[in-house]
Amino acid sequence: MDVIKIEAQPRAAGKKHAREIRRGGRVPCVLYGREVESIHFSMDGLALHRLVFTDELHRLQVNLEGKSFDCILKSFEMDPVHDEPVHADFQLLMENEAIELNVPVQFIGTPKGQKDGGDVHYLVHELTVSCLPKYIPDSLEVDISHLGIGDIIHVSDLSFENLVMITPPQQTVVAVTAKKAEEVEVVAPIEGEPVEGEDGVESTDEGDSDE
Repeated sequence: MDVIKIEAQPRAAGKKHAREIRRGGRVPCVLYGREVESIHFSMDGLALHRLVFTDELHRLQVNLEGKSFDCILKSFEMDPVHDEPVHADFQLLMENEAIELNVPVQFIGTPKGQKDGGDVHYLVHELTVSCLPKYIPDSLEVDISHLGIGDIIHVSDLSFENLVMITPPQQTVVAVTAKKAEEVEVVAPIEGEPVEGEDGVESTDEGDSDE
């Protein structure tokens, strides 16, 4: 896994300072870990945008005032209007300490069932795992090319070297189902309404009247 370097700047805590930082095009962040006090810093908004909108997990090196911190992006908050990150939390990595994290899923191949006319349902796009920092993957590849109509992959069906699955084993990852048959609407004739006979002559269900 490649390490992405982040040039950070120290910042003061508090909402007022956070607003000032955002107006300058940067994002307020916090780095935390079991053996360090929380560190408040800011980073370039565009750089964080690239970390958020990606289908891979990245290992990061935060450079702050002459010190380097090995970490991962743990969580972030988005502006509901502009769809941009407005805050981020980073977790410090300790080489001999397992970490729990969410890893994006990469689906490989086109299911056989889809080629046969079925629908593919992707139920998850990331899985929670635990591992040592040196085993952190960019993503988790799941081959789905063999799936036929009616086939399902659960978390319990997956296994990745050096990783412990945290996502519940019963969780469905992907499923292939048959397409629903198109419903054809059949309109029944209204009782007593004339219907067309075999010779194209209108008739009714009632017999000829003597009146």
